[in-house]
Amino acid sequence: MLRFIAARDHGLMRRIHGWQAPRWFRIWMLAATRGGDGWLWIPVCVAALVAGGRNSVAAVAAAGSATAAGAASFLVLKRFTNRRRPCDIQPHCWSEMLPPDQFSFPSGHTITSFATATSLALFYEAWAAPLLVCAASVALSRVVLGMHFLSDVAAGAILGAALGAAAWVVFR
Repeated sequence: MLRFIAARDHGLMRRIHGWQAPRWFRIWMLAATRGGDGWLWIPVCVAALVAGGRNSVAAVAAAGSATAAGAASFLVLKRFTNRRRPCDIQPHCWSEMLPPDQFSFPSGHTITSFATATSLALFYEAWAAPLLVCAASVALSRVVLGMHFLSDVAAGAILGAALGAAAWVVFR
């Protein structure tokens, strides 16, 4: 099964790394990945504190807890799996971004983005669609920019969403 997944990941990587994406798409992907560094989620949590009503402290505490658990999880998993990044295997045709660390599996940006987005979306249902679109954009950017394989971000999204949901259960 792992060979099947790896073969599909490498095939997609070769197609993406040779694709000259339109300028608007490149800007979106670069902005999304930088947002996943935390620059997107900090203002969202501040907005939740300011405009979030009586559950705002619980919502931000859930998001922070889920994100911290996600960061701890990906640090352990990356060292355990030692999977090389796509950008280390094949050069990318337009992205010259440097990875934050040397291992690929799972995507830390995706874990923390989905942990934050899921926990906040469960507290604020009206915010769910934009939050999840932002998290999905971060995940997509990591694949498009050559930082991760598709399976890295799929695992990150599942783990992050599970951590976000668990934090919501604890803090609601």
